[in-house]
Formats: sequence, C-alpha cells, structure tokens
Amino acid sequence: MITFTRRIHHHLHPTASPQGQWLRRTFCLWSSKKDPDLETALSRNRRWVVNNQIKNIILRYPNNEIPIEALQKKFKTLDLQGKALNWVSKYPCCFDVHQRRCRLTKRMMSLVDEELSLKDSLEPVFVRRLAKLLMMSFNKRLNVLKINEFKRNFGFPDDYLIRIVPKYPDLFRIVSESGRRSSMEVELLHWDPDFAVSAVEGLARKNGDGAELGFSCLLPLSWVKSWERFHKFESVPYVSPYSDPRGLVEGSKEMEKRNVGLVHELLSLTLWKKCSIVKLGHFRREFLLPDRLNVLLLKHPGIFYVSNKYKIYTVLLREAYVGSQLVEKDPLVVVKEKFGELMQEGLHEYNQRRRIRNLEKRRTKGVPFARADETKGGRRRSRENSDDDDDENSRVRGLLDPEERKRFYKALFDDDDS
Repeated sequence: MITFTRRIHHHLHPTASPQGQWLRRTFCLWSSKKDPDLETALSRNRRWVVNNQIKNIILRYPNNEIPIEALQKKFKTLDLQGKALNWVSKYPCCFDVHQRRCRLTKRMMSLVDEELSLKDSLEPVFVRRLAKLLMMSFNKRLNVLKINEFKRNFGFPDDYLIRIVPKYPDLFRIVSESGRRSSMEVELLHWDPDFAVSAVEGLARKNGDGAELGFSCLLPLSWVKSWERFHKFESVPYVSPYSDPRGLVEGSKEMEKRNVGLVHELLSLTLWKKCSIVKLGHFRREFLLPDRLNVLLLKHPGIFYVSNKYKIYTVLLREAYVGSQLVEKDPLVVVKEKFGELMQEGLHEYNQRRRIRNLEKRRTKGVPFARADETKGGRRRSRENSDDDDDENSRVRGLLDPEERKRFYKALFDDDDS
C-alpha cells in the first residue's frame, strides 16, 4: 500500500561504487498511496503565503505603512518578479495604496486585531502546549531555535519567549550553559500530571469507562494487509508519549508503539494536524525518535498520511480530517481562513474589473466576444481561482526548479519571513 512517487535514476555501471549505490537509495523518494482529499488539505496557497509575509512586513513599518519602493526591494526575499504595485493592486480587500505607500485595509487590520486579541486569550493554551512539548522531550529541555521552527505550527506568538515564558517561573526557565544564543533552552521545572494526558488517552476518557486505549485506522476495507498489520500493532499495549522511555528496548514493538504515540501527540498539538517531516527530524535526539522517521510513518498508513507535495515531505494525522476538512478547527485556524477568504474576495474583484476592461478592448478592436474567456486549445479557466493568473512580469517561478523549491520551503516555514 506504499508506492514510489518519484525516483531519481542514476545510470550506474553494474560495478558501481558503494557510494553511488548509496546515493541511488538515498534519492528514492517515498510517500503514501495518493489520497486526493488529503492532498487538497496539504495544498499550500502560494499567494496566501506571500500575502501573509507582505502583511507582516507592513506591520513592522512605522504607522503600518511601507513605501512601494521599499516593498519592491523586499520582493527579492519573497522570490517575486515584477512590480510590487501590480501585485498588491490585485488584492484591494487586503492592501490599500495611497501616494505610493501601501498599508492594510480596515478589514485587514480588523483581522490582525482579532488574531492578536485571540492570541492573548489563548495564552493558557500556549502554556499547556509548550509544557507538553517539554514533557515529551528526553531531558525536559528544548533548544529555543528548534522550538522556533515549530512555533507557527503550534500558533505560538512571535514573542512567546519574552511575553509568556517569564510569566510562569514555577513552570519554565531559560538556560544557556555557554551563554550563546544558539545554546538557549527552555527547561520544564514542574511536572503537571493534568498535562500528561495524550489525545488518545483523552478520547478514551471522553468515551467513558472501559474504552480501550488505541489509535484510529482510517483505510478502505480493501486494504486487507494494512488492516492486518494495524490489528497486530494494536495488540501491543498503548505506551504514553509522556512516560519515561528509558526502560524500552530500541527496535522493540513497545518502542515503536511509543514512537507512533509521540508523533501522533505532536501532530495533535499543531493547528493543522500536520507537520514537515524535516522539522520532526530535527527533534530526533530530544524525542528519541528513530533515524529513519519516514519509514516509521509509512508503516502506519491508517494513522499517518505522508505526502511529497511541492517536493516537501509532510505528515498529516488522518483522523483529524474528514475529506479535506479539519474535524475540529482551532480558533486561530478560523481567523487565518478569514484572511484567505478576504484575499480571494479581493482577487475576484480585481479579476472582474480586469475582465471587463479586456472585454471593452476586444469590442473596440472588433474581437468576437466568445473569445474573451478562452485559452489556447479552446479550454476555459477560472481566473479568480487560478494560481497562474498573474501578469507575465510578476509570475512566481515554477516549483520544479530546485532553487525555487528551496525558497518556497523557506517561504512556508522560515520564522523571519512568514
């Protein structure tokens, strides 16, 4: 039930060196059997990412306004070509341009204020999430730079380190043995048993006494062998990700059960119930995860869905989705979706105006009306929903280019820009 999605072939001689054979094995890219709904759920709208970055750039400028010329210079970091003015003009519901200065619209500022207010009210939730992360780590410490890689996944505010951590001195402290910023760590000072309840255990409690501790398997009944492996896996008693793993033998069924439970719990704590496998891999040592993490995830297709969309390996928690929609949406997810809807509304308005102008030009030139919405080959396309609808001078480069993939990954996950 696991398939190759792509293989990089090396034309090796039968007597090729071990290093060449290692390279061939290394570049075999794996993912789960394709699920169209979950692939949709994993889709990242490139426009949303860029506009969110522009929003953050504007908010960092005095009076929340940025000169168009300054924004133009920032376009290089956003990997955009063309004129900044042309780009922001496409989203009139999000950005307002006046006298060569760009600012957020009132509706956009309202969403910004709503998100900030929501983050203030969710402070206890963030404290709980951070504590749970530390409780799952081997020595109850996590490097600050590594936490920052995860902070947007968990919804943490950018200033959590100075606004939240110091307010709970009985629970957290910041340590730095070498004094360097790169060695700063957040340490857990108090073990709260109320926090040490996993999502699996919480669901069992919710279902009442006698409910078994176990994982959900969401696979078609026709996947007989996968179901057999799942039932065999479930025969091993559940191991809490908050329990001490030092008594477990590496490579044992119990250790596998613990590792699956830990990844399951990490994903349960994220906003979108998904995460880059590269990010998870950065925490192998702290969470005692196996080196070949992707192999662990692919062994359990009923629990995890692994995708290589945009050539970025991502793992998603199957049980958190019905079709392509989250079963339960975090309040922050709801606000972020409002931003996406506002952006789409503005793009639709822009495209409607442009379509009318183009129709007028065609009428003036005597071009038949029927050709107004056609593309090459006689196909029509919905411009307001297309990610290729930009002018020629401001197109985002194709994701098949290796350098673009690197920059796109940075755009998705880099803390300074997103």
